[in-house]
Amino acid sequence: MSTPTASEDRPRRRRPYAPRVPIEQRREQLLDAALAVIVNDGYDRVSIDAIAKRAHVARSVVYGAYENLDALLTALLDRQQARAFERLLQTIPDPHDPDRPHDPAAFAAETVHRMSGMLHQDPDTWRLILLPPGNMPTVVRDRIEVDRERFRQRVEAWISLALANRSGPKRDPDLDPQVLAHALVACAEHFGRLALTDPGRFDPPRLIGQVRVILGAVWPPSEDCA
Repeated sequence: MSTPTASEDRPRRRRPYAPRVPIEQRREQLLDAALAVIVNDGYDRVSIDAIAKRAHVARSVVYGAYENLDALLTALLDRQQARAFERLLQTIPDPHDPDRPHDPAAFAAETVHRMSGMLHQDPDTWRLILLPPGNMPTVVRDRIEVDRERFRQRVEAWISLALANRSGPKRDPDLDPQVLAHALVACAEHFGRLALTDPGRFDPPRLIGQVRVILGAVWPPSEDCA
């Protein structure tokens, strides 16, 4: 009788088993896994092997959903950019909406409230935007800058419209919509980073209260808003 060899005694390593799921569901799973790898390990560590390991599937499953790593990362960038900008726009009222807040302090307070919820719902996406790793590819940085400018222009449009629509004996100080929009967006990003890195330091009610006080002093409500 032959003696079993050491290789026969050693159990074979099983390959990850991936149940059959619709291709769109599989792609979303792999994009989530790629995002998790980037957030935790940085762009330098993202690979087909790392994504497959994170998703608990074989490499062949990844290649069955995406032709290569570039195609997968492009799809991830497209998805996260669309999600982030859509949610970002939802944090500020449409400047042409007749039901929008007319009081600047109320407008800013509502925006802070909505942004707080946005950061809580999808922290990984906003970590990449507000706390980008040093090795972030140029194409990603460029897209973030484009969306940042689109958002700033939306804020500027609201400020310009609010100034034009004010009436009553009170005069506004010489406010520059473009400069004020830059300042507000910069402050929003700063406190967004704090919310991600030190969430207990400044809670939303505290920030909202101070926003009302500061903007109420700089930009008092008109008679229409009183």
